[in-house]
Amino acid sequence: MSVSIDTLINFTTDISLKSIAIKVKNAERITDDECLDLFEKADLPFVGSLANYIREKFHGDKTYFNRNFHIEPTNVCVFSCKFCSYSRLYANKDEGWELSIDQMLDIVKSYDGKPITEVHIVGGVHPKMNMTYFIELIQKIHAYRPNLHVKGFTAVELDYMFRKAKLTVEEGMQALKDAGLQSLPGGGAEIFHQDIRKEIAGDKVTGEGWLHIHEVAHNLGIPSNATMLYGHIEKYEHRIDHMRKLRDLQDKTHGFNTFIPLKFRNSNNDMSYVQESTVTEDMRMYAIARIYLDNFPHLKAYWPMLGRQNAQLTLSFGVNDIDGTIDDTTKIYSMAGSEEQTPTMTTEDLVMLISQVKRKAIERDTLYNEIRDYSISLN
Repeated sequence: MSVSIDTLINFTTDISLKSIAIKVKNAERITDDECLDLFEKADLPFVGSLANYIREKFHGDKTYFNRNFHIEPTNVCVFSCKFCSYSRLYANKDEGWELSIDQMLDIVKSYDGKPITEVHIVGGVHPKMNMTYFIELIQKIHAYRPNLHVKGFTAVELDYMFRKAKLTVEEGMQALKDAGLQSLPGGGAEIFHQDIRKEIAGDKVTGEGWLHIHEVAHNLGIPSNATMLYGHIEKYEHRIDHMRKLRDLQDKTHGFNTFIPLKFRNSNNDMSYVQESTVTEDMRMYAIARIYLDNFPHLKAYWPMLGRQNAQLTLSFGVNDIDGTIDDTTKIYSMAGSEEQTPTMTTEDLVMLISQVKRKAIERDTLYNEIRDYSISLN
């Protein structure tokens, strides 16, 4: 249970932490040094109470989810990220899968008559799946189901597409927007700091390149999400550097919808020697992200990665969104050792999960327009 912010201020003896609590109460931005103090000095109840204060100030008890499904065109990839348990190098592509446009349209058609609002398209970077291929896919999805929101492609996929097509980022993003791409997921951010990124994912788009792609998207009216892969070889300073760059870009464009901390999982990859973060550290990460990223309207916990119970727990540590029904056979996280090996929940499951911790379950669309308040129907 979190305590009131006034209680924190009155009973906190550490001067720097007391100052942070006062800033949060007054809606003032904390500095990088103060963020480091939270990581190094503050206990979990302290950061949890501050994060919950911000969460309830922004959203009250509302907790969002949407009805979505994922399409993963391929797990064949030209890149070899050390933390990845999902992709298969193009040289060993027989171990992977490659979906045709017709196969992906069949997935879309399998949701006929169901109130799905979003399709989320991400996968490996396959050299044969180029701009022309994905433009055709987007156009056919819209032709078949015009009201389905198409959210697709990490900055890693986009960077490769644009370079292969010899297009600038501006040209490439405009072409995808014209085809019907409506928003970007936040994947591929990993850790922006060049020293860590070089070690874990040195052959793909740089942190600066990721930020530039999202900035261009925002300037074209395409909103996006942002992620950070935490709990591996990075230090607190690297997490703060990452979040500061996101906060600075959000000040400039206001184009990010939500921030999603992604827990590193050590199964079946080249970093299996790295011990995973504890649940306590996970909750601290969510809470501190909510405190630091004062200009991000939403903080999301991706429940297939954390597991249902831990995702439920995050709702007391600043989180106000637990993603969606994920009605598919998503492999990205299950292959990495996530808690959820069959990452599908019905709408009823999600509503129950949220309601069990006295939060209001709100179905949303991709852009956080509210569709239905399930707390009303439960009363």
